[in-house]
Amino acid sequence: MPHPGYTLTMKLAVAAENPIERLALALGIPPVTLMETHISFLRARAIMVGTKLGVFDAVAAHPLAAGEVAARCRTSPVATAKLLNALVGSGYLRFSGGAYALTPHARKWVTRESPHSLRDKVLFEFVEWALVERVEDYVRSGQPLDMHETDSEEQWALYQRAMRALAGVGVPEVVRRTPVPPGAAAMLDIGGSHGYIAVAMCRRYEALRAVVLDLPAAIPHAAPILAAEAMADRVVHRAGNALADDLGDAAWDLVVVSQLLHHFDEAACRNLLRRIARALRPGGISVVLELVRPRSPNDAGQVGALLDLYFALTSQSGTWSIEEINAWQRGAELHPMKPIHLRTVPGAALVVAKKPQRAPRDSGRGSIMRA
Repeated sequence: MPHPGYTLTMKLAVAAENPIERLALALGIPPVTLMETHISFLRARAIMVGTKLGVFDAVAAHPLAAGEVAARCRTSPVATAKLLNALVGSGYLRFSGGAYALTPHARKWVTRESPHSLRDKVLFEFVEWALVERVEDYVRSGQPLDMHETDSEEQWALYQRAMRALAGVGVPEVVRRTPVPPGAAAMLDIGGSHGYIAVAMCRRYEALRAVVLDLPAAIPHAAPILAAEAMADRVVHRAGNALADDLGDAAWDLVVVSQLLHHFDEAACRNLLRRIARALRPGGISVVLELVRPRSPNDAGQVGALLDLYFALTSQSGTWSIEEINAWQRGAELHPMKPIHLRTVPGAALVVAKKPQRAPRDSGRGSIMRA
């Protein structure tokens, strides 16, 4: 288990499978760049297509021959065999006795019925594939895309399901490690779409009720996801704009902003933190959950550096550092606490701050945003 102050990083890398290959890598002989480009995008596309066509779900119950998989997926037997073999080589399937079976991590991450499934996020990657084709345009012009500006209804729905799938990875740790004021009763989840963070918090803290604030375009597609949690008596949606709406005055014990600040420029982030500070009750907690940018590119790791580029392409800024977020919190007269680096989400952290105890707890309740 990492040291509490350690930032967990991971990377994709070319790995040797036998002693000769290890020696060749040490000598710089293999064309590693081809593995990191041509083979990487072929592997990614094979996993994505296998997920979309239902290949992994087809073999979830028991191993099947290629023809049987093709029949279940309504695909070409010959082409399906090629895809299955590629997925064996990619570590997502095993082949034995003429039949294909799931590997453990395929069963965990890409099957429909797995409680840990990232299937919906993998399906959203077909949308993201088209977005990253614009990296060159972004680097040349410096003009980012607004990924939600032109989203169709289908893409909005897919995005909401993808974000819920991602939340399942880190939310249990987030809930366990987030400091919550004693007796907390009111939580605001800004940009929380599917509401899973709010749901998980309310399940852990019996007195807590939550409002999930998100864009009007997001809620129709997020609402069914939240409804499936059967928490309608304690977690509700409110349509609005995080950058413009009144968040209230001393109305909340806990305000969470998850994976949202990378969509905004610095001025907007500063303004949002000031409004959050005003909305918190004395002693209340502000939590910013973000994939954070380290001080130096040498510390970023592959995941952090690539996601900084991705978010810069698809939003207004890219990732922010803990130091920058702490500065905005202090500017809002919040007291930053020690950041919490997540162990389950490489590169992510909870950047937590507390509002000082200065005024009666129940002052200024008259917010239209209250649950």
